[in-house]
Amino acid sequence: MASRPLNDDEVLSEMNKMVSFIKQEALEKAREIRVKANEEFAIEKAKLVKQEQQAIDAQYEKKRKGSEVAQKIAQSTLTNKSRLKLLHRREEHLQDLFSTTRSSITTLATEQSRYVQFQEGVILQAFLQIMEPSVTILARKSDLAVATQASEAAAKSFKEISGRDIAFEVDASLSDDGAGGVKLISGSRRITLDNTLDERLRLLEDRMLPEIRKDLFGINENRKFYT
Repeated sequence: MASRPLNDDEVLSEMNKMVSFIKQEALEKAREIRVKANEEFAIEKAKLVKQEQQAIDAQYEKKRKGSEVAQKIAQSTLTNKSRLKLLHRREEHLQDLFSTTRSSITTLATEQSRYVQFQEGVILQAFLQIMEPSVTILARKSDLAVATQASEAAAKSFKEISGRDIAFEVDASLSDDGAGGVKLISGSRRITLDNTLDERLRLLEDRMLPEIRKDLFGINENRKFYT
């Protein structure tokens, strides 16, 4: 059957079909582009949100750590200040104690019998340590008579203990500013013993300080070794 030419209505119908097809294709393509664009937008949006969230989290963590460090520094500073204040108060208390002790030893020289007995004891002790035939005894000018009396008694006791004689000379050259007591110098001048009340108190303070601290303030938890 031979084809015939399309009439105007048929041409128009075919054109409408083609237009509808092209339009439908365009709509489908537009929808695909829109869906893909929405997906890419959602992905990019999620990526940006995640990046911003991570940045905020990092900033918060940095501030949190900074706040913790600042808090620890402040706490450490307050602790150190409190510790230093406590140590200062303890030192003041110890110095008050030593000051009271120093004041009390100055009264010993005013008690004649006790002071002579003390002088005799420290002089005899020095005689036995030096163990030389002669010594020089240094005393305060105000103690000259007491030192001489005590030295004579100590020389007798030394003779009884050691079987040796000892010659002594009392030299009143110590300062009257001291609390009392004596210094002894061996005849060879090689040995000097300081038995003044001030020196004996100083030695007592040094040797007894750890025990005094323990008695007053308790055991130091930070101290690991004791001698």
